[in-house]
Amino acid sequence: MPGDDPPASDSDAMSATTTSATSISPPRAPTTVADGVRWRDLIAELGAEIAHPLTLALERVNALISSGQIDRAGLRLLREELETARQLGMTAQLLARFASAQLAQSRERVALLDTLQSVLTHRKRETDARGVSVQPTATPVDVIVDASLMFSLLNTLIDWALIQTRSAIELVIDVDPWKGHARLTCRFALVAPDAATPPPPLDSLTWRLLEQTAVTMQLGLARQVNDRAVTVALEFALPANADIEGVSTVDLDQGFDSSINSKPLAGSHVVVIASRRGMRTRIRDALRHMGLIVDMVASIDEAADFCSDGLPHAIIVEGILHGDRFDRFCADIRAEVPGFPFIDIIEEGKEFNVSDDTGAERARVGQEAIEAALPSVLMFELSKTL
Repeated sequence: MPGDDPPASDSDAMSATTTSATSISPPRAPTTVADGVRWRDLIAELGAEIAHPLTLALERVNALISSGQIDRAGLRLLREELETARQLGMTAQLLARFASAQLAQSRERVALLDTLQSVLTHRKRETDARGVSVQPTATPVDVIVDASLMFSLLNTLIDWALIQTRSAIELVIDVDPWKGHARLTCRFALVAPDAATPPPPLDSLTWRLLEQTAVTMQLGLARQVNDRAVTVALEFALPANADIEGVSTVDLDQGFDSSINSKPLAGSHVVVIASRRGMRTRIRDALRHMGLIVDMVASIDEAADFCSDGLPHAIIVEGILHGDRFDRFCADIRAEVPGFPFIDIIEEGKEFNVSDDTGAERARVGQEAIEAALPSVLMFELSKTL
C-alpha cells in the first residue's frame, strides 16, 4: 500500500510494477487520517475476499436445503470454501498482530536454504495436489532474522504464489556482494485469464501480510510484473563473519529473548484426531486462546483423507486410537517430514512430556492435564519445527 495511492485495479495489476519495503507504508494502528484510510482499505479488501467463498458456500447450502442431497464432490467444495474464508480471517488477525509493533523478535543466525527446504517439504502434498512444481536453486547462506518470523514469511510467500499460478514456481537463493545481502527470488507465471473466472488480485490480503511481515522483519521487498511473469525478491542481512568481500553485515544481538512464548505461532494449523465428542471439546477449549487453525476428525482414516492434499503443522491424537493404522499413518507422514510433531493424549494422569531430540519419543499429555499443559506442550513442539 505505497503512499496514499488508491488500490490498483485488475487491469493495473497486469502492468509492470515495483514495490520496495523501504517505501511501503505498513498498515498499523490508525493514528492519523491517512492511517484510517489504509485500515479502511484493508478492511474493505478483507470483506470482499471473505464474501466470495462464503457466498459460494451459502449457495451450496441453499441447494442442499432444496434438494436434500449433496454428493461427495459438493461436500468437498463446501469444505474448501469455508476453509478459505476461515484462512482469510486468520490472515487478517496475523496482519493486525504484525502491524502492532509489539512483536518481540530475536536476531538469530538462520540457514536460509534449510528453512526454505523445510517449508517446501512440509507443503509438498499441497503443491503436488495443485499440480504446481517448485524448483529451488540455492547457494547455502546464513542470514540474520527471527527464525519463527522467517517460517511465517516463507509460508506466506508460498501461499500467495500458489494463489497466483498453476504452473511452476522458481525459487533462487543467491548473494549480492555489492549490497551485502542474501536474496531470495520467487518467479512464476500468472494464471491465464479465463472469461468465466476473474484472475486473483495481486494485492490480495495475503500479499498485504507478506508486505507487513517484511516490514516487521526489516527486509527489502520488491515485486515486478512483466508480460504475466511475476518476480518477487526478498533481501536479508548477512552475519558479521560472512566470508564475502565488500559486504556490509550486522552483528548478532547477545542475550536475546528466545522464549517460545514470543514465537508468532498464531495461524499454525493443527489437526485433532479424537473419537469422543467430549475429548474434542476439551482440546478445542484448551487451544482456543492460541489463535490456531484447529480441525477435528473422529478417526485415523478421516485424518489420512484430510491430510492427503496438505499437512497441518501438528497432529494431536487421542490415545485410545493408537494401533497399527495410526502407526502407519504416523510413519507415512514422518517419511515425508522427519520429526513432524505428534502429541498423544493418554487416558490417565496429570503428567506430560515433550518429544525427544530424535523424534522417536512423541510428546504426551495426560487427560487430566489437557487444560493446564497441552497449550505449552503444543507451543514447544511447534517451535521446534521453525
